[in-house]
Amino acid sequence: MMEMRNQCKILWQVRMTKFHQMKHFFQILDKMRCLRKRSTVSFLGVLVIFLLFMNLYIEDSYVLEGDKQLIRETSTHQLNSERYVHTFKDLSNFSGAINVTYRYLAATSLQRKRYLTIGLSSVKRRRGNYLLETIKSIFEQSSYEELKEISVVVHLADFNSSWRDIMVQDITQKFAHHIIAGRLMVIHSPEEYYPILDGLKRNYNDPEDRVKFRSKQNVDYAFLLNFCANTSDYYVMLEDDVRCSKNFLTAIKKVIASLEGTYWVTLEFSKLGYIGKLYHSHDLPRLAHFLLMFYQEMPCDWLLTHFRGLLAQKNVIRFKPSLFQHMGYYSSYKGTENKLKDDDFEEESFDIPDNPPANLYTNMNVFENYEASKAYSSVDEYFWGKPPSKGDFFLIVFENPITIKKMKVNTGTEDRQNDILHHGVLDVGRKVTLNKHVRQCGTYLRLGEFKNGNFEMSDVDQKVPFDIYCMRIHVTKTQKEWLIIRSISIWTS
Repeated sequence: MMEMRNQCKILWQVRMTKFHQMKHFFQILDKMRCLRKRSTVSFLGVLVIFLLFMNLYIEDSYVLEGDKQLIRETSTHQLNSERYVHTFKDLSNFSGAINVTYRYLAATSLQRKRYLTIGLSSVKRRRGNYLLETIKSIFEQSSYEELKEISVVVHLADFNSSWRDIMVQDITQKFAHHIIAGRLMVIHSPEEYYPILDGLKRNYNDPEDRVKFRSKQNVDYAFLLNFCANTSDYYVMLEDDVRCSKNFLTAIKKVIASLEGTYWVTLEFSKLGYIGKLYHSHDLPRLAHFLLMFYQEMPCDWLLTHFRGLLAQKNVIRFKPSLFQHMGYYSSYKGTENKLKDDDFEEESFDIPDNPPANLYTNMNVFENYEASKAYSSVDEYFWGKPPSKGDFFLIVFENPITIKKMKVNTGTEDRQNDILHHGVLDVGRKVTLNKHVRQCGTYLRLGEFKNGNFEMSDVDQKVPFDIYCMRIHVTKTQKEWLIIRSISIWTS
């Protein structure tokens, strides 16, 4: 038994080495993608990297072969090599599609590429069924113009054909016009394309049936991602028991526009599991292959976090309020209770600010990396400075003059409610000049004072008789407390 444990430990170390090698390979792919923008990558170079990658798996088949044989002989599970190869034969081509022949259960041909695909995977539940309500919420919370830019793909992933037939009948009866319009497709991946789901590794001491459930779920999503790779520019992952915020697509589009020129892999519009995770569609093939490669290792939401890190996005980029809410009461796993809720969710329409391009400056003493730009970002982060003195400023200089309809500035946080601007005013300016290598305005118009650390004004365009070049927060009295500027929001006409 001790010898068996040692052999398992060695194999686990080999597998982790392979994981890190895979991470290096992903990074090489990204460098190559950037390099293609500057020069032509030689065919020989690509071939060498490809062969090196393949060699990782060839070598792994020889490493500790005797040890692997010992474990196989004492294991109750024997791999079905034909099904394994059938599923993973395209693994080396991470930019290509997985070879799956899908069954179209309800669909018309997609006439054009959309802006956003919303992907759902659903299986039969022991208790409760929320799929129809989820689809209904997606369509009802979208305007007529928004509906033109979305497609919804539902993957009925259960192997029970009777259940699938019932669900297809219900979906086609309730959403026939969306299917005819090409906005809704229902698909299924045949069981023959799935890898082995029995006798898998019991990581984290999970019971065998839970390992099987979450491993199959990873494959369900991998096949869904694979199908959706060319249907739109962006893809958002939902569960089949979700409620949507009003006009969620418009909010997503504003966020994406605000991040133009910024590198990102995953944007999160909910803090729960894998609900509301947004991806570039060009990353979907790699994500699908990644989920397949590690399908039995860990739950899907954990793998998504690793994938984000592999593609060099270190930090979570999450937006508040959340656009999607978990509404199911019973889990798809054994029908157990699942009362998780996202307390940052707002169902009614909320207006994400435009925040036009600008440069930000301050003469305050900034704490660590809580720089000025973080107060102007749509991401859940903020500016944090040491105690400001009278005359200190926080300046926003817009790249182009703008007309402001509404503005809002919030200081402090729930955890640090006293780190607010206790005494300050907000000014807007015109006629930009260069002063000490910093662009700023020569004249300002005072709009008002901060109250309880906040400033908000509507109909600014009716109160300011000129196009605005600058917006300035001005400290009018020295304070002992530090200052957090949590958010600066600007809506333009």
